[in-house]
Amino acid sequence: METKNVLFGLRKQHNLTQDEMAHRLLVTRQAVSRWETGETIPSVDTLKLISREFNISVNTLLGTPSQLICQSCGMPMEDDSLISREANGDMNEQYCKWCYADGDFLSHCTMEEMVEQCIPHMGWEDERQARQYLQNKLKSLSRWKQEE
Repeated sequence: METKNVLFGLRKQHNLTQDEMAHRLLVTRQAVSRWETGETIPSVDTLKLISREFNISVNTLLGTPSQLICQSCGMPMEDDSLISREANGDMNEQYCKWCYADGDFLSHCTMEEMVEQCIPHMGWEDERQARQYLQNKLKSLSRWKQEE
């Protein structure tokens, strides 16, 4: 979906007029109008503000929601409510909210400890297969690559 459509839908979803949205985002009504017609797109700083204000990822705002995978536990983050946040409120699309919050990891564990924490949540009957899958998966994620 194009950015203009995402922004229009977001405004309508929150029952805001262009004036109300502009006031909330510290821009002019004309800026909101130009975004919604596709004439312009918000600046990077404004995209961050929209992301914080409306709890939506910048990727989604730009019309390219990608399948995000937590780079700590490997969980798919299928909607924006699962994405972690930095201390300033910005979304951090690298990690899920159960692994990372307010600019820090919630669990300062080893990769093997993370594997053991995740196995019960996978719902696999064969714990050995789940462990092997997670060991291979986590090795490829940025949190654990950094610690090698």
